[in-house]
Formats: sequence, structure tokens, C-alpha cells
Amino acid sequence: MGWGYYPAYISVAQKKADAEKALAKLKKKNKNIRPVVIEGTKVAKTWWGIAWNKNLESYADYSNRIGRGRAYLKSGMVLDLQIDSEKVTAIVAGSGRKPYNVDITIKSLAPETWQKITDTCGRSFSGIEQLTNGKFPKELESLFTQKGKGLFPSPKEINFDCDCPDRAGMCKHVAAALYGIGTRFDEDPTLFFKLRNIEIEALIKRSIDDKMESMLKNSDCKIGRVLEDADIGELFGI
Repeated sequence: MGWGYYPAYISVAQKKADAEKALAKLKKKNKNIRPVVIEGTKVAKTWWGIAWNKNLESYADYSNRIGRGRAYLKSGMVLDLQIDSEKVTAIVAGSGRKPYNVDITIKSLAPETWQKITDTCGRSFSGIEQLTNGKFPKELESLFTQKGKGLFPSPKEINFDCDCPDRAGMCKHVAAALYGIGTRFDEDPTLFFKLRNIEIEALIKRSIDDKMESMLKNSDCKIGRVLEDADIGELFGI
């Protein structure tokens, strides 16, 4: 009796071995290939990665489908993942002979939402300093994670495509790539701002200027200079 419409079972060990072979081939052609590597059992460990995944899982459109990508990610199937402004590209191994290409686009943060956030964050210099150092200030958490109104995108702001034969609304390869984005944020939280096309430098500058103005007012002095972008980058190492 044949397998019918069901594919033959492939063990996790075999999937990992196949993924490693595919990755080795890709690296020979492109030295910039960056696989998503999971250490331990969790796909995300820092606030940024965890918050990204929780946001995706909080929407009914995704909650029943995105989980199928976790095992793929943990098995090392995401062979490459690149994050740019409003765009993510990934190469994900699957059951086919060749890996699949995944394209994800995410809309920029709405200007009015960003304005509200900068108005609030501008009053918290210590919070911004923590933010740029990869930590997360608790006083900003509710503002950043407000569903549909915070920094994280809703399903209507996310579009994706995969060249695999699976015609499902969200295939395993897309789901694995979406989780992989959260893992990348663990490594570098500033990638989040790049993805959502947010000028974090402007937020830092706003906080510094507000803080300086407040300090100088208290000392009956006038502001003598405004920090330039280069000074901000040097101060925060960005």
C-alpha cells in the first residue's frame, strides 16, 4: 500500500542533516548567508524576541497556523534570514530537494503612532538609554505592546509569499521565518526599528534635547548647542 496523499515520515535528525547539507551548498555560493541558530529550547529569550512572537500569536489569524513553524526553526531549517527596511527575505529548507524562498513585507509604523510614542518616550531619557543597550524599560512596555496601536504589526500590516507548493494561507516555511525574525531581535534589537522603518536616532535625539533643556532651565542657562547625529551615534554606539 502506498503513502497516498501523505508524505513519508522524516525524522528530526534526518531533517537537520538535510538542512546542514543544503546550508553548506548555499554558503559556497554566497558567503553572506546567515542561518538562524537556536540554542536551547526557546526560540526567543530577550524581551524583543519574546514580544515579537507573542504579538504574532495574539491574533486569531495567526495563532492556529504559526505554531507549525517552531519545529522547523528549531531544526535549523531557516538557512538564511535577512532583515531590511519593511522587508524580510529568508531561505527555508523543506521536504523538497531545493530550499524555498520566503518574502515578507511589513508596513512602516503609522506616523501618528510613532508621534504618540516619541511624545511619551521623550520624557524618559533613562528608558531610551536602556532601549539602545538592548534592554527594555518597564515604563515603556504597555505603550510599545498595545495591540494594534503599539510598535508591533498586526496581520493586516504583514504580507508574505513562499515559492513552495503548499497553498495554505501560511505555510511552515513562512511561519518558521516569522519566528526567526524574533530570534534575530534577540541578537540585535535595533533590527526591529530598521524593519518598521523607525528612526531611532530621532527618538534618542529628542530625549537628549528634552533632558538638556530641562537641566539648563533649572540652572538658568540657555542651550548652547544641539547634539548632531554623529554625536548621538558615538554616545550610544549605534
